[in-house]
Amino acid sequence: MPALKDRQFLDFEKPIKELYDQIEQMRTTEVKSQTDLSAAISDLEKKLTDTKKSLTDNLTPWRRVQLSRHPDRPYTLKYIEKMCTNFIELHGDRNVKDDKAMVGGFAELDGRTVMFIGQQKGINTKTRQYRNFGMANPEGYRKALRLMKLAEKFNKPIVTLIDTPGAFPGLEAEERGQGEAIARNIYEMISLKVPVICVVIGEGASGGALGIGVGDKVAMMENTWYTVISPESCSSILWRSWDKKEIAAEQLKLTGTDMLNFGLVDDVIPEPLGGAHWDYEEAAQLLKNYLTPVIDELEKIPAEQRIQDRIKKFGKMGLGRNQ
Repeated sequence: MPALKDRQFLDFEKPIKELYDQIEQMRTTEVKSQTDLSAAISDLEKKLTDTKKSLTDNLTPWRRVQLSRHPDRPYTLKYIEKMCTNFIELHGDRNVKDDKAMVGGFAELDGRTVMFIGQQKGINTKTRQYRNFGMANPEGYRKALRLMKLAEKFNKPIVTLIDTPGAFPGLEAEERGQGEAIARNIYEMISLKVPVICVVIGEGASGGALGIGVGDKVAMMENTWYTVISPESCSSILWRSWDKKEIAAEQLKLTGTDMLNFGLVDDVIPEPLGGAHWDYEEAAQLLKNYLTPVIDELEKIPAEQRIQDRIKKFGKMGLGRNQ
Protein backbone atom coordinates (compact mmCIF):
# COMPACT_ATOMS: atom_id res chain seq x y z
CA MET A 1 0.00 0.00 0.00
CA PRO A 2 1.16 3.57 -0.55
CA ALA A 3 2.74 5.27 2.44
CA LEU A 4 0.41 7.65 4.24
CA LYS A 5 2.11 10.71 2.75
CA ASP A 6 1.59 9.28 -0.74
CA ARG A 7 -2.04 8.31 -0.26
CA GLN A 8 -4.74 10.01 -2.29
CA PHE A 9 -8.12 10.87 -0.76
CA LEU A 10 -11.47 11.33 -2.44
CA ASP A 11 -13.54 14.38 -1.50
CA PHE A 12 -15.81 12.43 0.85
CA GLU A 13 -12.76 10.81 2.48
CA LYS A 14 -11.47 14.17 3.76
CA PRO A 15 -12.65 13.48 7.37
CA ILE A 16 -10.47 10.34 7.31
CA LYS A 17 -7.49 12.33 6.07
CA GLU A 18 -7.94 14.91 8.82
CA LEU A 19 -7.92 12.19 11.49
CA TYR A 20 -4.84 10.54 9.99
CA ASP A 21 -3.08 13.91 10.00
CA GLN A 22 -4.00 14.45 13.65
CA ILE A 23 -2.72 11.00 14.62
CA GLU A 24 0.57 11.52 12.77
CA GLN A 25 1.00 14.97 14.31
CA MET A 26 0.33 13.58 17.78
CA ARG A 27 2.84 10.75 17.28
CA THR A 28 5.46 13.25 16.17
CA THR A 29 4.75 15.40 19.22
CA GLU A 30 4.98 12.33 21.47
CA VAL A 31 8.47 11.52 20.16
CA LYS A 32 9.74 15.09 20.31
CA SER A 33 8.37 15.90 23.75
CA GLN A 34 8.85 12.39 25.16
CA THR A 35 5.33 12.60 26.56
CA ASP A 36 2.95 9.64 26.73
CA LEU A 37 0.06 10.46 24.41
CA SER A 38 -1.01 6.87 23.79
CA ALA A 39 -4.48 7.35 25.32
CA ALA A 40 -5.24 10.35 23.09
CA ILE A 41 -3.87 8.51 20.04
CA SER A 42 -6.01 5.48 20.88
CA ASP A 43 -9.11 7.70 21.07
CA LEU A 44 -8.32 9.19 17.66
CA GLU A 45 -7.75 5.72 16.17
CA LYS A 46 -11.14 4.60 17.46
CA LYS A 47 -12.70 7.72 16.00
CA LEU A 48 -10.94 6.93 12.71
CA THR A 49 -12.42 3.42 12.66
CA ASP A 50 -15.89 4.79 13.43
CA THR A 51 -15.56 7.41 10.70
CA LYS A 52 -14.53 4.82 8.12
CA LYS A 53 -17.47 2.65 9.13
CA SER A 54 -19.88 5.57 8.97
CA LEU A 55 -18.72 6.54 5.49
CA THR A 56 -18.80 2.92 4.24
CA ASP A 57 -22.28 2.24 5.66
CA ASN A 58 -23.82 5.22 3.89
CA LEU A 59 -22.30 5.10 0.43
CA THR A 60 -24.39 6.32 -2.49
CA PRO A 61 -24.07 4.48 -5.83
CA TRP A 62 -21.92 7.33 -7.17
CA ARG A 63 -19.54 7.09 -4.22
CA ARG A 64 -19.17 3.36 -4.84
CA VAL A 65 -18.27 4.22 -8.43
CA GLN A 66 -15.66 6.64 -7.09
CA LEU A 67 -14.22 3.99 -4.75
CA SER A 68 -14.05 1.47 -7.60
CA ARG A 69 -11.78 3.96 -9.41
CA HIS A 70 -9.72 4.96 -6.38
CA PRO A 71 -6.11 5.45 -7.56
CA ASP A 72 -4.81 3.47 -4.55
CA ARG A 73 -7.15 0.53 -5.15
CA PRO A 74 -5.50 -2.87 -5.77
CA TYR A 75 -5.62 -4.15 -9.34
CA THR A 76 -5.45 -7.65 -10.82
CA LEU A 77 -1.70 -8.20 -10.44
CA LYS A 78 -1.79 -6.96 -6.85
CA TYR A 79 -4.52 -9.45 -5.92
CA ILE A 80 -2.57 -12.25 -7.59
CA GLU A 81 0.60 -11.21 -5.77
CA LYS A 82 -1.16 -11.18 -2.38
CA MET A 83 -3.23 -14.35 -2.86
CA CYS A 84 -0.97 -16.64 -4.85
CA THR A 85 2.51 -18.06 -5.26
CA ASN A 86 4.51 -19.06 -8.33
CA PHE A 87 2.62 -16.82 -10.76
CA ILE A 88 3.83 -17.27 -14.33
CA GLU A 89 2.50 -14.57 -16.64
CA LEU A 90 1.79 -15.68 -20.21
CA HIS A 91 1.88 -13.25 -23.11
CA GLY A 92 0.47 -12.70 -26.57
CA ASP A 93 -2.54 -13.78 -28.60
CA ARG A 94 -0.34 -15.64 -31.16
CA ASN A 95 -1.76 -13.40 -33.85
CA VAL A 96 -1.14 -9.64 -33.43
CA LYS A 97 0.67 -8.72 -30.19
CA ASP A 98 0.66 -8.84 -26.41
CA ASP A 99 -2.05 -6.55 -25.02
CA LYS A 100 -0.73 -5.01 -21.79
CA ALA A 101 -4.26 -4.14 -20.60
CA MET A 102 -5.09 -7.85 -20.26
CA VAL A 103 -2.87 -10.04 -18.08
CA GLY A 104 -3.00 -13.70 -17.21
CA GLY A 105 -1.15 -16.85 -16.33
CA PHE A 106 -0.97 -19.86 -14.05
CA ALA A 107 -0.53 -19.41 -10.29
CA GLU A 108 -0.83 -21.52 -7.17
CA LEU A 109 -3.78 -20.77 -4.90
CA ASP A 110 -3.45 -22.79 -1.67
CA GLY A 111 -1.44 -25.42 -3.53
CA ARG A 112 -3.90 -25.65 -6.43
CA THR A 113 -2.94 -24.47 -9.93
CA VAL A 114 -5.37 -21.87 -11.23
CA MET A 115 -5.45 -19.79 -14.42
CA PHE A 116 -5.89 -16.12 -13.50
CA ILE A 117 -6.96 -13.62 -16.17
CA GLY A 118 -7.86 -9.97 -15.70
CA GLN A 119 -7.64 -6.39 -16.83
CA GLN A 120 -4.75 -4.38 -15.39
CA LYS A 121 -4.67 -0.62 -14.87
CA GLY A 122 -1.56 1.41 -14.12
CA ILE A 123 -0.54 2.95 -10.82
CA ASN A 124 0.87 6.20 -12.26
CA THR A 125 0.70 8.20 -15.49
CA LYS A 126 3.39 6.19 -17.27
CA THR A 127 2.00 2.77 -16.40
CA ARG A 128 -1.59 3.85 -17.07
CA GLN A 129 -0.56 4.70 -20.62
CA TYR A 130 1.38 1.42 -20.83
CA ARG A 131 -1.71 -0.51 -19.69
CA ASN A 132 -4.06 1.65 -21.80
CA PHE A 133 -6.04 2.45 -18.64
CA GLY A 134 -7.27 -1.14 -18.45
CA MET A 135 -9.04 -0.96 -21.82
CA ALA A 136 -8.18 -4.06 -23.83
CA ASN A 137 -7.93 -4.27 -27.61
CA PRO A 138 -9.23 -7.33 -29.54
CA GLU A 139 -5.88 -9.08 -29.09
CA GLY A 140 -6.36 -8.75 -25.32
CA TYR A 141 -9.59 -10.71 -25.48
CA ARG A 142 -8.05 -13.21 -27.88
CA LYS A 143 -5.14 -13.64 -25.47
CA ALA A 144 -7.63 -14.23 -22.67
CA LEU A 145 -9.41 -16.89 -24.74
CA ARG A 146 -6.11 -18.56 -25.58
CA LEU A 147 -5.29 -18.80 -21.89
CA MET A 148 -8.74 -20.15 -21.09
CA LYS A 149 -8.33 -22.88 -23.70
CA LEU A 150 -4.89 -23.66 -22.26
CA ALA A 151 -6.41 -24.03 -18.79
CA GLU A 152 -9.11 -26.29 -20.24
CA LYS A 153 -6.47 -28.44 -21.93
CA PHE A 154 -4.72 -29.06 -18.60
CA ASN A 155 -8.00 -29.24 -16.63
CA LYS A 156 -7.27 -26.22 -14.41
CA PRO A 157 -9.95 -23.87 -13.02
CA ILE A 158 -10.17 -20.31 -14.33
CA VAL A 159 -10.59 -17.12 -12.31
CA THR A 160 -11.17 -13.83 -14.13
CA LEU A 161 -10.75 -10.49 -12.36
CA ILE A 162 -12.76 -7.73 -14.04
CA ASP A 163 -11.69 -4.10 -13.79
CA THR A 164 -12.19 -2.00 -16.91
CA PRO A 165 -13.95 1.21 -17.97
CA GLY A 166 -14.73 -0.67 -21.20
CA ALA A 167 -13.09 -2.30 -24.18
CA PHE A 168 -10.86 0.13 -26.11
CA PRO A 169 -13.12 2.07 -28.56
CA GLY A 170 -10.40 3.15 -30.99
CA LEU A 171 -10.64 2.83 -34.78
CA GLU A 172 -7.83 0.27 -34.92
CA ALA A 173 -9.59 -1.91 -32.36
CA GLU A 174 -12.77 -1.89 -34.40
CA GLU A 175 -10.82 -2.66 -37.57
CA ARG A 176 -9.27 -5.70 -35.89
CA GLY A 177 -12.66 -6.99 -34.78
CA GLN A 178 -13.34 -5.79 -31.23
CA GLY A 179 -16.99 -6.84 -31.30
CA GLU A 180 -16.22 -10.26 -32.74
CA ALA A 181 -13.47 -10.91 -30.19
CA ILE A 182 -15.77 -10.17 -27.25
CA ALA A 183 -18.65 -12.14 -28.77
CA ARG A 184 -16.32 -15.10 -29.40
CA ASN A 185 -15.21 -15.06 -25.76
CA ILE A 186 -18.80 -15.08 -24.52
CA TYR A 187 -19.62 -17.97 -26.85
CA GLU A 188 -16.57 -20.01 -25.88
CA MET A 189 -16.75 -19.33 -22.13
CA ILE A 190 -20.27 -20.77 -21.95
CA SER A 191 -18.94 -24.20 -22.95
CA LEU A 192 -15.58 -24.37 -21.14
CA LYS A 193 -15.24 -27.75 -19.41
CA VAL A 194 -13.40 -26.40 -16.34
CA PRO A 195 -14.78 -24.31 -13.47
CA VAL A 196 -14.93 -20.59 -14.29
CA ILE A 197 -15.30 -17.91 -11.60
CA CYS A 198 -15.61 -14.22 -12.52
CA VAL A 199 -15.13 -11.44 -9.98
CA VAL A 200 -15.59 -7.70 -10.54
CA ILE A 201 -12.78 -6.10 -8.51
CA GLY A 202 -13.22 -2.53 -9.76
CA GLU A 203 -15.09 -1.16 -12.75
CA GLY A 204 -17.29 -3.54 -14.71
CA ALA A 205 -18.32 -1.64 -17.81
CA SER A 206 -20.18 -2.93 -20.83
CA GLY A 207 -18.80 -5.57 -23.20
CA GLY A 208 -15.30 -4.88 -21.95
CA ALA A 209 -16.28 -6.59 -18.72
CA LEU A 210 -18.55 -9.22 -20.26
CA GLY A 211 -15.71 -10.37 -22.55
CA ILE A 212 -14.21 -12.20 -19.55
CA GLY A 213 -17.39 -12.26 -17.46
CA VAL A 214 -19.17 -15.54 -18.27
CA GLY A 215 -18.72 -18.15 -15.56
CA ASP A 216 -20.25 -20.70 -13.21
CA LYS A 217 -20.09 -18.06 -10.49
CA VAL A 218 -20.07 -14.30 -10.97
CA ALA A 219 -19.29 -12.14 -7.95
CA MET A 220 -18.57 -8.50 -7.19
CA MET A 221 -16.38 -6.91 -4.57
CA GLU A 222 -18.39 -4.65 -2.28
CA ASN A 223 -17.33 -1.27 -3.72
CA THR A 224 -17.57 -2.03 -7.42
CA TRP A 225 -20.07 -1.52 -10.21
CA TYR A 226 -21.28 -3.54 -13.17
CA THR A 227 -23.47 -2.12 -15.93
CA VAL A 228 -23.78 -1.48 -19.63
CA ILE A 229 -22.51 2.11 -19.53
CA SER A 230 -20.64 4.40 -17.17
CA PRO A 231 -22.68 7.01 -15.25
CA GLU A 232 -20.85 9.85 -17.03
CA SER A 233 -21.60 8.46 -20.49
CA CYS A 234 -25.20 7.77 -19.53
CA SER A 235 -25.54 11.34 -18.28
CA SER A 236 -24.01 12.77 -21.46
CA ILE A 237 -26.47 10.80 -23.62
CA LEU A 238 -29.63 11.54 -21.62
CA TRP A 239 -28.87 15.08 -20.40
CA ARG A 240 -26.14 16.21 -22.80
CA SER A 241 -23.91 16.83 -19.80
CA TRP A 242 -21.84 14.92 -17.22
CA ASP A 243 -23.43 16.98 -14.44
CA LYS A 244 -26.16 14.37 -13.88
CA LYS A 245 -23.74 11.49 -13.34
CA GLU A 246 -24.85 10.98 -9.73
CA ILE A 247 -28.48 10.64 -10.82
CA ALA A 248 -27.41 8.29 -13.61
CA ALA A 249 -25.49 6.12 -11.14
CA GLU A 250 -28.62 5.88 -8.98
CA GLN A 251 -30.90 5.03 -11.91
CA LEU A 252 -28.55 2.48 -13.50
CA LYS A 253 -28.80 0.23 -10.40
CA LEU A 254 -25.16 -0.71 -10.81
CA THR A 255 -24.03 -1.71 -7.30
CA GLY A 256 -23.38 -5.22 -6.07
CA THR A 257 -26.59 -5.22 -4.03
CA ASP A 258 -28.60 -4.19 -7.10
CA MET A 259 -26.97 -6.82 -9.28
CA LEU A 260 -27.58 -9.47 -6.62
CA ASN A 261 -31.27 -8.53 -6.40
CA PHE A 262 -31.58 -8.74 -10.17
CA GLY A 263 -29.98 -12.20 -10.17
CA LEU A 264 -27.15 -11.02 -12.42
CA VAL A 265 -24.41 -11.91 -9.93
CA ASP A 266 -24.23 -14.69 -7.36
CA ASP A 267 -22.37 -13.06 -4.48
CA VAL A 268 -21.03 -9.77 -3.11
CA ILE A 269 -17.61 -10.10 -1.45
CA PRO A 270 -16.95 -7.77 1.50
CA GLU A 271 -14.02 -5.35 1.51
CA PRO A 272 -11.84 -4.03 4.34
CA LEU A 273 -13.29 -1.17 6.37
CA GLY A 274 -13.31 1.94 4.19
CA GLY A 275 -12.59 0.03 0.97
CA ALA A 276 -10.02 -2.32 -0.55
CA HIS A 277 -7.48 0.50 -0.95
CA TRP A 278 -6.97 0.65 2.85
CA ASP A 279 -5.66 -2.88 3.29
CA TYR A 280 -4.39 -4.92 0.34
CA GLU A 281 -3.64 -7.95 2.49
CA GLU A 282 -7.13 -8.14 3.95
CA ALA A 283 -8.80 -7.43 0.60
CA ALA A 284 -6.85 -10.28 -1.01
CA GLN A 285 -7.61 -12.60 1.90
CA LEU A 286 -11.33 -11.87 1.66
CA LEU A 287 -11.26 -12.64 -2.06
CA LYS A 288 -9.22 -15.79 -1.45
CA ASN A 289 -11.67 -16.91 1.24
CA TYR A 290 -14.41 -16.69 -1.38
CA LEU A 291 -12.55 -18.36 -4.24
CA THR A 292 -11.18 -21.43 -2.47
CA PRO A 293 -14.46 -23.04 -1.33
CA VAL A 294 -16.23 -22.09 -4.57
CA ILE A 295 -13.55 -23.83 -6.65
CA ASP A 296 -13.81 -26.87 -4.35
CA GLU A 297 -17.57 -26.92 -4.83
CA LEU A 298 -17.45 -26.53 -8.61
CA GLU A 299 -14.78 -29.20 -9.12
CA LYS A 300 -17.11 -31.79 -7.57
CA ILE A 301 -19.69 -31.20 -10.32
CA PRO A 302 -19.25 -33.16 -13.61
CA ALA A 303 -18.09 -30.97 -16.50
CA GLU A 304 -21.20 -31.50 -18.64
CA GLN A 305 -23.44 -30.63 -15.70
CA ARG A 306 -21.45 -27.43 -15.07
CA ILE A 307 -21.86 -26.41 -18.70
CA GLN A 308 -25.62 -27.03 -18.64
CA ASP A 309 -25.93 -25.10 -15.38
CA ARG A 310 -23.92 -22.22 -16.89
CA ILE A 311 -26.13 -22.11 -19.99
CA LYS A 312 -29.25 -22.15 -17.81
CA LYS A 313 -27.83 -19.47 -15.51
CA PHE A 314 -27.20 -16.97 -18.30
CA GLY A 315 -30.27 -17.99 -20.28
CA LYS A 316 -32.67 -16.96 -17.52
CA MET A 317 -31.06 -13.57 -16.86
CA GLY A 318 -33.56 -10.77 -17.08
CA LEU A 319 -36.32 -12.88 -15.59
CA GLY A 320 -35.47 -11.99 -11.97
CA ARG A 321 -33.57 -13.77 -9.23
CA ASN A 322 -36.29 -16.27 -8.31
CA GLN A 323 -37.32 -17.32 -11.80
